[in-house]
Amino acid sequence: MHTSRRTLLAATAGAAAAVAGAAPALAGNAKHEDKNREDKRLRALISRMTLEEKVGQLFVMRVYGHSATAPDQADIDANLAEIGVRTAAELIAKYRVGGIIYFGWAHNTRAPHQIADLSNGIQKASLEQPRGLPVLISTDQEHGIVARVGTPATLFPGAMALGAGRSRTDARTAGRIAGAELRAMGILQDYAPVADVNVNPANPVIGVRSFGADPEAVAGLVAAQVKGYQGAGVAATSKHFPGHGDTETDSHYGFPVIEHTEAQWAELDAPPFKAAIAAGIDSIMTAHIMVPALDPAGDPATLSRPILTGILRERLGYDGVVVTDSLGMEGVRTKYGDDRVPVLALKAGVDQLLNPPKLDVAWNAVLAAVRGGELTEARLDESILRVLRLKAKLGLLKDPYVTGRGVDRTVGIPSHLKAADRVAERTTTLLVNSGGLLPLSRRTHTKVLVVGADPASPSGTTGPPTTVLANALTELGFTPTVLSTGTAPSAATIAKAVAAAGDADAVLVGTYNVTAASAQRTLVNQLLATGRPVVALAIRNPYDVAQLPDVRAYLASYSWTDVELRAAVRVLAGRVGPRGRLPVPVQRADDPAVVLYPVGHGLTY
Repeated sequence: MHTSRRTLLAATAGAAAAVAGAAPALAGNAKHEDKNREDKRLRALISRMTLEEKVGQLFVMRVYGHSATAPDQADIDANLAEIGVRTAAELIAKYRVGGIIYFGWAHNTRAPHQIADLSNGIQKASLEQPRGLPVLISTDQEHGIVARVGTPATLFPGAMALGAGRSRTDARTAGRIAGAELRAMGILQDYAPVADVNVNPANPVIGVRSFGADPEAVAGLVAAQVKGYQGAGVAATSKHFPGHGDTETDSHYGFPVIEHTEAQWAELDAPPFKAAIAAGIDSIMTAHIMVPALDPAGDPATLSRPILTGILRERLGYDGVVVTDSLGMEGVRTKYGDDRVPVLALKAGVDQLLNPPKLDVAWNAVLAAVRGGELTEARLDESILRVLRLKAKLGLLKDPYVTGRGVDRTVGIPSHLKAADRVAERTTTLLVNSGGLLPLSRRTHTKVLVVGADPASPSGTTGPPTTVLANALTELGFTPTVLSTGTAPSAATIAKAVAAAGDADAVLVGTYNVTAASAQRTLVNQLLATGRPVVALAIRNPYDVAQLPDVRAYLASYSWTDVELRAAVRVLAGRVGPRGRLPVPVQRADDPAVVLYPVGHGLTY
């Protein structure tokens, strides 16, 4: 580079102009040379690995415990039962895994400083091994209803809420701040954003985890989040390729079949993944779904060479890391045994094998496949190179450690929390406001009865929702009373709520995935019969509004995390105006062919 710059400066004006015309090509060549140099260095690392170490690099595994070397006894017992090791350090020593995934239920994510210490302990254990390499630590931090790191870290609205906000700037801000906080705790790969287009209201596994039903809108928000996360030095992961948006089966428990034609796939499912690739996405996660139009063999996409190599690699030109969805999910285990799945995934074009149910079975199966000639060592090297390129890009090969000071300066700081509140305010959607019931005035509707569903906290927020809503109302000068009625209120509970409504100036009810047979409908209709003003808030799916057509004021928050609930209260109290717009259509409950509220619907005041 220096030589070419000196040459340019020394050249005559005419020659300089000619050379300047070629400058982009020169820059491209230099980039290409840098990449070749880096690859050469990484290939040298790979050439020194034993076959067992190579196999280990391909796995991303769960492990129980808050510490890499001294977990609680219950976590030691769980590790022994499931993995045959006591600790994360022993897991690394035995299997030389290239990645570890954090879960709340595995007790990995209790508090920011503990997470940072666990990350450092994992890196130390790996680097102390012969030819030790840093570990790529990952988690599912989508925000909204799926987030493994809870408070006091900053939690943002989830994808469908951001879809309602329709702001790429907000989506990018959320990714940038969330990414900076993950990085400070040593988590450098985030399995987000979801790139699935939720065109099926009955989808049990994606739903509000999707940005919406419009492929182009979803594509724009996916690209914005990718840039946000990766700008903060965290690998983003768009999922679930080739698209999990149109299914009524949850791939955790069954094997979904997507009946889209190839043309429908190209129009509905592909745009967000193409946008992610154009934005420079670091990793893409596969789906355990069958798409006969893309591969008639009847295999899940995770194990499909026509889908992963033919479409993703060759047609879409993607050369980053491909990671499977969890190999413990039923969708990938229905057709083949746990020993065949990892081998077939590698043959299909996968690079990282995520969370197999039995690591010893999966690890030994890959080893045996190489020794038996079904997989070549060169095929393993190809995936390891992609994984190492990502580790190098993230700076792990230079310095994999994080600091307590970095945590204090970054995680859950006031400016981040304030940004999350502002973003959330722009997502709350006002679906119905008959007779101008909202905004509620604390002078005319002082006493508010807060009832409704109280599902468990989705992401380590404080909850329960009725309490969060009541606290937010108190802060704004209302006098709330709380009665948690649950997702399936009994006749006695409904009677109690109706009696309590007699003393209230207004009722706020949180609804959660209301169906035609849901007792929540009975609750709301009996509250309406009291004549008290009833405001409903859909705390998960916005489709609830179709089941309760007589409610005079209906809002949607798209999740029951604190940040979204508090924002919804500020909107219903008129502290901020409602600005969200539906990112999915809401159809009539008794006639899905009729759209009640189209994409883009949202009232203001």
